[in-house]
Amino acid sequence: MNELQLKELQEKLGYIFNDLALLRKSLTHSSYANENIRSDDASNERLEFLGDSLLGMTVALLIYNIKPKLSEGQMTKLRAELVCEKSLASLALELDLGKYLLLGRGETNGGGRSRPSILSDAFEAVIAAMYIDGGFEPIERLISSLFLPRINNPVQNYTDFKTRLQEIIQGKPGQTLEYSLVGEHGPDHNKSFTIEVMLNGNIIGTGTGKSKKLAEQEAAKEAVNTLL
Repeated sequence: MNELQLKELQEKLGYIFNDLALLRKSLTHSSYANENIRSDDASNERLEFLGDSLLGMTVALLIYNIKPKLSEGQMTKLRAELVCEKSLASLALELDLGKYLLLGRGETNGGGRSRPSILSDAFEAVIAAMYIDGGFEPIERLISSLFLPRINNPVQNYTDFKTRLQEIIQGKPGQTLEYSLVGEHGPDHNKSFTIEVMLNGNIIGTGTGKSKKLAEQEAAKEAVNTLL
């Protein structure tokens, strides 16, 4: 991970670290630490533990303040959905967090940069690193910007749209679903991708994102809204 990538990620987070070593540590998976550093405290696992609690508390505050009519049970369910692995992995994809992860060879070759468990853990670790470096204000600002749309639009909160689209198609035998990259724009360090999803050769959704996976999710989201 080079300095340009660290700068790029900080811009996405809306926060400049005083201690860049904290940011690097938050992105260091145990597989990389075991292969390269050989220290029990070199990975992001302890930061992940702290980030999990910080996320839960901050999201709970948002729900409490924004949804005054929800019961305790409803708030508990909403918070659980917002901070589940699938939801956090989706947010990590929005930030293209997988691009910046330090992974061991096995995880890199095995698709670890898009693995939901690794992405969600890294997201929690980054939150913790921001908190240690700058206090509560920067994480409250980031969490609010990412989670407010999901709190205010519960129908589209945490859905893995590719999975949802596949579920819809599976209920209709003989259907063929295909994703196709149709465009790349911008410099190498700040590319955006455009993906089309086709059903039986017909375009049913188009999406653009900072990563191919995010663009696929956006295309699938459009397709789901078209089909339902």
